[in-house]
Amino acid sequence: MSDADKFLYVDRNLVNNPLAQADWATKKLVWVPSERLGFEAGSIKEERGDECMVELADSGKKIKVNKDDIQKMNPPKFSKVEDMAELTCLNEASVLHNLKERYYSGLIYTYSGLFCVVINPYKNLPIYSEEIVEMYKGKKRHEMPPHIYAITDTAYRSMMQDREDQSILCTGESGAGKTENTKKVIQYLAHVASSHKTKKDQGSYLSHGELEKQLLQANPILEAFGNAKTVKNDNSSRFGKFIRINFDVNGYIVGANIETYLLEKSRAIRQAKDERTFHIFYYMLTGAGDKLRNELLLENYNNYRFLSNGNVTIPGQQDKDLFTETMEAFRIMGIPEDEQIGMLKVVAAVLQLGNMSFKKERHTDQASMPDNTAAQKVCHLMGMNVTDFTRAILSPRIKVGRDYVQKAQTQEQAEFAVEALAKATYERMFRWLVMRINKALDKTKRQGASFIGILDIAGFEIFELNSFEQLCINYTNEKLQQLFNHTMFILEQEEYQREGIEWSFIDFGLDLQPCIDLIEKPASPPGILALLDEECWFPKATDKSFVEKVVQEQGTHPKFHKPKKLKDEADFCIIHYAGKVDYKADEWLMKNMDPLNDNVATLLNQSTDKFVSELWRDVDRIVGLDKVSGMSEMPGAFKTRKGMFRTVGQLYKEQLSKLMATLRNTNPNFVRCIIPNHEKKAGKLDPHLVLDQLRCNGVLEGIRICRQGFPNRIVFQEFRQRYEILTPNAIPKGFMDGKQACVLMIQSLELDANLYRIGQSKVFFRAGVLAHLEEERDMKITDIIISFQAWCRGYVARKAFAKRQQQLTAMKVIQRNCAAYLKLRNWQWWRLFTKVKPLLQVSRQEEEMQAKDEELHKVKEKHLQAEQQLQEMEEKHQQLNAEKMALQEQLQAETELCAEAEEMRARLAAKKQELEEILHDLEARVEEEEERASHLSAEKKKMQQNISDLEQQLDEEEAARQKLQLEKVTLEAKMKKIEDDVMVLDDQNNKLLKEKKLMEERISEFTTNLAEEEEKSKSLQKLKTKHEAMITDLEDRLRREEKARQELEKNRRKLEGDFTETHDQIAELQAQIAELRAQLAKKEEELQAALARIEEEAAQKNMAQKKIRELEAQLSELQEDLELEKQARMKAEKHRRDLGEELEALKTELEDTLDSTAAMQELRTKRETEVTQLKKNLEEDARTHEQQLAEMRQKHSQAFDELNEQLEQAKRNKVSMEKAKQALESEKNELTIELQTLMQGKTDSEHRRKKAEGMSQELQAKYSEAERQRVELSEKLAKVQAELDNVNGLLTEAEGKSIKANKDFSTVESQLQDAQELLQEETRQKLSLNTRLRQLEDEQNNLKEQLEEEEEAKKNVERQLQLVQAQLADMRKKVEQDAGSLESAEEGKKRLQRDLESTGQRLEEKCAAYDKLDKTKTRLQQELDDLLVDQDHLRQIVSNLEKKQKKFDQMLAEEKNISARYAEERDRAEAEAREKETRALALTRELESLMDIKEELDRSNKLLRAEMEDLVSSKDDVGKNVHELEKSKRAMEQQLEEMRTQLEELEDELQATEDAKLRLEVNMQAMKAQYERDLAGRDEMGEEKKRALVKQVREMEMELEDERKQRSAAVAARKKLELDLKELEAAIDMANKNRDEALKQLKKLQAQMKDLIRELEDTRMSRDEILAQSKETEKKLKAMEADMIQMQEELAGAERMKRQAMQERDELQDEINNQAAKNAQAAEERRRLEARIAQLEEELEEEQCNTELINDRLKKAMLQTDQINVELTAERSTSQRLEGARSQLERQNKELKLKLQELEGTVKSKYKANMAALEAKIAQLEEQLDIETRERQTATKLVRRTEKKLKEVILQVDDERRSAEQHKDQADKLNSRMKQLKRQLEEAEEEAQRANANRRKLQRELEDATESADAMNREVASLKSKLRRGDLPFTVTRRTVPRGGVESDEESEPKAEAPEPQA
Repeated sequence: MSDADKFLYVDRNLVNNPLAQADWATKKLVWVPSERLGFEAGSIKEERGDECMVELADSGKKIKVNKDDIQKMNPPKFSKVEDMAELTCLNEASVLHNLKERYYSGLIYTYSGLFCVVINPYKNLPIYSEEIVEMYKGKKRHEMPPHIYAITDTAYRSMMQDREDQSILCTGESGAGKTENTKKVIQYLAHVASSHKTKKDQGSYLSHGELEKQLLQANPILEAFGNAKTVKNDNSSRFGKFIRINFDVNGYIVGANIETYLLEKSRAIRQAKDERTFHIFYYMLTGAGDKLRNELLLENYNNYRFLSNGNVTIPGQQDKDLFTETMEAFRIMGIPEDEQIGMLKVVAAVLQLGNMSFKKERHTDQASMPDNTAAQKVCHLMGMNVTDFTRAILSPRIKVGRDYVQKAQTQEQAEFAVEALAKATYERMFRWLVMRINKALDKTKRQGASFIGILDIAGFEIFELNSFEQLCINYTNEKLQQLFNHTMFILEQEEYQREGIEWSFIDFGLDLQPCIDLIEKPASPPGILALLDEECWFPKATDKSFVEKVVQEQGTHPKFHKPKKLKDEADFCIIHYAGKVDYKADEWLMKNMDPLNDNVATLLNQSTDKFVSELWRDVDRIVGLDKVSGMSEMPGAFKTRKGMFRTVGQLYKEQLSKLMATLRNTNPNFVRCIIPNHEKKAGKLDPHLVLDQLRCNGVLEGIRICRQGFPNRIVFQEFRQRYEILTPNAIPKGFMDGKQACVLMIQSLELDANLYRIGQSKVFFRAGVLAHLEEERDMKITDIIISFQAWCRGYVARKAFAKRQQQLTAMKVIQRNCAAYLKLRNWQWWRLFTKVKPLLQVSRQEEEMQAKDEELHKVKEKHLQAEQQLQEMEEKHQQLNAEKMALQEQLQAETELCAEAEEMRARLAAKKQELEEILHDLEARVEEEEERASHLSAEKKKMQQNISDLEQQLDEEEAARQKLQLEKVTLEAKMKKIEDDVMVLDDQNNKLLKEKKLMEERISEFTTNLAEEEEKSKSLQKLKTKHEAMITDLEDRLRREEKARQELEKNRRKLEGDFTETHDQIAELQAQIAELRAQLAKKEEELQAALARIEEEAAQKNMAQKKIRELEAQLSELQEDLELEKQARMKAEKHRRDLGEELEALKTELEDTLDSTAAMQELRTKRETEVTQLKKNLEEDARTHEQQLAEMRQKHSQAFDELNEQLEQAKRNKVSMEKAKQALESEKNELTIELQTLMQGKTDSEHRRKKAEGMSQELQAKYSEAERQRVELSEKLAKVQAELDNVNGLLTEAEGKSIKANKDFSTVESQLQDAQELLQEETRQKLSLNTRLRQLEDEQNNLKEQLEEEEEAKKNVERQLQLVQAQLADMRKKVEQDAGSLESAEEGKKRLQRDLESTGQRLEEKCAAYDKLDKTKTRLQQELDDLLVDQDHLRQIVSNLEKKQKKFDQMLAEEKNISARYAEERDRAEAEAREKETRALALTRELESLMDIKEELDRSNKLLRAEMEDLVSSKDDVGKNVHELEKSKRAMEQQLEEMRTQLEELEDELQATEDAKLRLEVNMQAMKAQYERDLAGRDEMGEEKKRALVKQVREMEMELEDERKQRSAAVAARKKLELDLKELEAAIDMANKNRDEALKQLKKLQAQMKDLIRELEDTRMSRDEILAQSKETEKKLKAMEADMIQMQEELAGAERMKRQAMQERDELQDEINNQAAKNAQAAEERRRLEARIAQLEEELEEEQCNTELINDRLKKAMLQTDQINVELTAERSTSQRLEGARSQLERQNKELKLKLQELEGTVKSKYKANMAALEAKIAQLEEQLDIETRERQTATKLVRRTEKKLKEVILQVDDERRSAEQHKDQADKLNSRMKQLKRQLEEAEEEAQRANANRRKLQRELEDATESADAMNREVASLKSKLRRGDLPFTVTRRTVPRGGVESDEESEPKAEAPEPQA
């Protein structure tokens, strides 16, 4: 054996070991459960009841095992069997043992029926080479050992032969080898079906094998992006895939398509310990070059948060090499480089998203991003704006109602949004990649005729706790297992049909339907996925509410269980085919909705990167944050986009249904992959792990299905050969058919008929039968061998015994001779005798005689041999002669045949030519027809494709149309906004253009001025004089500015005072609002709790009502039974009347015939016997009736007792309810008073709020003006600083001149320095001054700078300053105008905001009311919806049935037409055949007549010849006679020749007719075959359709049989009743006497009934009054509910006010903080400017040394400094005062906050106590209400029951009255007859006795009726008394509808009265 053969073939020498067979037979080996090994072999030693003592084979240990746990062992013949379906003992132990043995032998593939089980070897095996591929190519499955190639080849061949699509389903756990086997399948198909082997020259196709290469290269790409390292598997596929390989008509690959399922996208963001994320991340980080790394902004492994475990390497794998392989695969697939880089950018962006970190702000929960480097990288890679991206993450816009609001996100929400974005991005990229691969694989022009699909999907998963992903996977496997069961059922059915076996067919696929319905059913009741989708639509839904809904809807489902574990673990359990699975429903709603930040999604959709925008095309399909955040509590807001997106469950369900549809249309082949151990060790197998996988993979399920049928099949010959030893005398000698022999063998074996079936070529056995036969065979063989051994041993022993006996006799003879010799040796005569004897001849005669005898024997033998040889030779001679004669005869016959054959050959040659011509014509026609058919099929396919394309286009166009409509609406809104914006921008643009023109004009002026000033800048002295004049002007301006500043400060102080007052008012209002909100919140909570309790109690009440309905249903059933009994009684009375009439007729006949007394006596004796029998029967019937009456009385008494108890309870509850009602009314009054006070407080607070809002608006306007002025000054500062920079350059030139003046003015410098130091100190203290100071300082700086410029001696500076001042003035005007417009815009905006807020509040209030109305509406509509759904369902069923009926009728009509057409064709053909047969018969008759004539002529010829010979011999008149004879001979010869020619012509005609007949027969056979095929096909269709009808017919037959049985029983009962009636009619005379008494009693009863009716009317009146009271209470309750709703609305409004006040407070605090920060910044800027001023002043002083004017200026400066000091002191005092005021305000604020908190606490405590008391009261009232409603219901039921009973009594009385009248009529008739029948006095006496018995019976019945009437009277009297007293409560809640009950009672009256006409 080669290396590959070792891993493929089993060594049968080891399997067929006789020692093992003997060991198995003797020890009775079985399988015993073992914890360590799964199952162990053992032999049964003892059996004790249900337990067995078993000795283990390996250890010899004895253990006790239950009989049910023991599993049978297969004989050694079945060891390492290739197909486990052949095992005779199909059980878990045998399957496990077989797999284990094969695995240890290196055989990893094993068949199990339809399955191919693969166990992962964890090493490379040499069974996948090209030689092995060639070995399996074109071979059948049973010819080769198990292999994945065999499965693939069978699929390929069946696709080619049957033109049927195929599928190969690979399932199993992670690490079991699914992906590897999928690769092997693709490798095999690429090798076998590659198109480049024969199609090299066609240029339209791809280049040499490129398609196959691409198909093989698609796998590495998918592995890189979809596979990852897990604990179980280094290359685990984290997604399921369905690879569809298309083939053309010739079987060549023309394309492929890949569909993926359930990508584990969560792996992209986090991984478990020792696991990796998807391979591409590691490939990219290790394999990317420097250029690519820079482009993708890649970093080290440890820098990425999404790589949880850093750089985890896989042994034996280089990520760098694999990166190059992946890029090479991209190149082969034809994916361009820009798309490759786009994908890698997305991967890098996913990594960078993990590095985005968020922090929680100090005072709020709002998230912030301290470092946005990662965000910048993400935006760079994805082509987005950073600010938009961060804003979308941190504060996205969310739709609330109809408006969009920016909602601040918490840290957790931001992190969740980023993770969801990363997962969604990777998933979309993966989907795009699969789409791109499909595009690359489908670019050939050839059309695929059929395909092979390879499904690689995860197997069944059972973890400790399973989530949503496991549910999806297990749901998929349930569907796949159902497919397997269904296909197995179909194959079994085909096999049994082929073999002609009777078997009750079971569709095993239906076993899994309940579990599938539990998961996927859409409605009535909805499944888990439907409930999950339903919960996703509710904003307040949680995982807990989903679980509760599932338990509520599916709690009674047989496949659903509530968990028995702790609350923290499983939420619910589902029983799958593989076992019980616990599911934990954590985050199922989020997983199902898969929400995304839609703001980020829109940014990605608008990305500058084409690849990213392509990925995010379908932004409108995603679930936004507004669906998850719970902000959109409006149901309308949620339903607007219902059709826009679908949940994950819906999408997966659709995907799976499409997959299952394609798989059902294919012929499936199943591959089940199994992981042997978790250590990844070769040669090790964990039994428990393998058993679990076999269970999950459905292998054991398949075995279970096998065991239901006949899994063991054996061919007749093999069965006879192997098991004939068990039935030695069953088969007679000689030849016998195999089937008959097997039948005889099975009959002699005496097997149960259920254990076997005999087919056409095989015998089928149930599981375990062959093992039993094997045991018997082994026992038989052992018996035979034992007997053979015994016989052999006996023979050997006998031979040895005979030898010993001979030795004994010989020893005796020797002893005797020795004794004689001892005696004779000394005797002399003996010596003489011994010496003489040899000399005598007598002693030699014997020797001679012996010699002659021997010669004689030899001669005789020779003689005999010679005789024998002679005989043999004679026999041979005779045989040879006979053979010679036979050969001669054969020769003659052959020569004749040869002649005939030559003739036939000539004819056949001619016919052949004719036929060939016909054939050519037919072939030409066939080719034409084939061409037409091919054209038509091609056209059909094209048309189908066109239709499908058109349908797709239609669907796409519809979807696009819907999208476009939606986009149109959105675009129109956008267009309106854009138009408004455009109008505004146009206005702004016009203004800017005007400003631009003005600026250009000014620039031109500046240029001209500059030129002039440059010319004039020569004279510096003129400049000095101008400067001095300017300084004086500036000083005047300074003074004016100071006055203005003082006025502004006064205004500011006034505003601050106003502000403090408004602030205090706002604080007071906020405190009041907070108190109101707290009160309202408490009341809301209490109300919600009360509502929850009400709902719970309503649920309990519904349960009670259900129970009551069930009891009512039982009562109604009992009443129906009573009515049926009454009807039966009426029928019996009818029969009795009929029989009475017959009796009368018989009596009349008897009167005519009664002439003789003897006959009368005989009749009398007979009647006496009959009377005795009838008496016995009557007594028995009376006993049975009495028993039934007793039972009914007991039941009625029990019901009566229960009703009395319920009445007493109702009385008690009524009293408590009335008390509670009074308490409720008092509380209601209190609540209304409180409500009025609250409403007044609310109105006051609203007035105050409006005032405060007006004040705050005024303050805001003032604040905006101040801000505007500050902005203007800052702009001025910036411009002046720019001019200062220009002047500095000029100052450097003037430094040289200013050096001389340093010495003269040193004293002035010292004074100036002192002044500057003082200034600096004062400026440091002025940190908290307002913006007005800054303005003055800025102007001072401007003045000083202007002074410096004037000293530089340039004329142009003056003009520049003037121009700047002019510009400033213009700018101020513009800014003022802009500010005015801005203020007006802001005011309008504020008004709009107020309007919006008010409308929003109204909307929210309306929404709250709408929600409540919706809830009530949904509660009311649920029942309606259920009814509508049921109605629709019934309509659908009816319509489907009608459609099926129509289709079936159409099909029947078509089949009838077709059958009629075929029948006509068949009739025509038969008619033609008959005509030709008649012609052939006529010709044969002619032939026969001609042959007769020929024979006669031959005879005459012979006679003539004889006469000729006589004549010749007689020699008389020889010449004449000879001449005449010759003439006659010639004439005869002519006649003979004519006859021969005629014969030949006739033979030709016969041959032609025979040929025509043959042709007709061939045509007929072909027609018949085709007709039979068509008929068979239609019959099959008809049978399938008729099966349903046959089932219905069978059901109808069953019903008919039941009716027949009932009819027969009724006939028997009728006969009995007839006999009874005959006896009863005799007793009617006595009954007449009792009739009068009965009438009297009837009158009494009627009087009593009238009284009862009056009482009933009184009760009805009282009931009506109670109903009116209940309606009033309902109205009061509704009013209470309305008040509650108003309270809730007011609470909601107060809460909104509170939120707004809080927001305003927060905004004010933010503004104060901002002001403080701005003040600090301004102080810093002032310091810097002051330092700069000091420097400039020093420089000025140095320059102004030489001039006298400087001295004057210095003096002035000194004066200014004094003034400034005064001002500084004033400013210090003001700043200190302001600081004191601020500190006071802060203290006040703190005190107010503390007061607010205290007030809130006190209010909360007060309202909590009040609300708790109210809740308790409400609960008590609700309980009392419920009790009253129950009592009311019980009372109404009692009344109904009593009414029904009264009606029944009335009916009974009426029936008895009628029967009495009938009895009266009959008595009259009988009296008239009794006058005639005086002779029959004795008979009359007997009849009188019978009548007495009947009377007693009637008396009993009357007594019972009177007793029941008395009891009813008592009950009615008691009820009446109670009603008069008023103890009986009759209250009705909102939920009960008493009118319906009354109507039902009224409806029941005619129903009860319906049988009256029958009497």
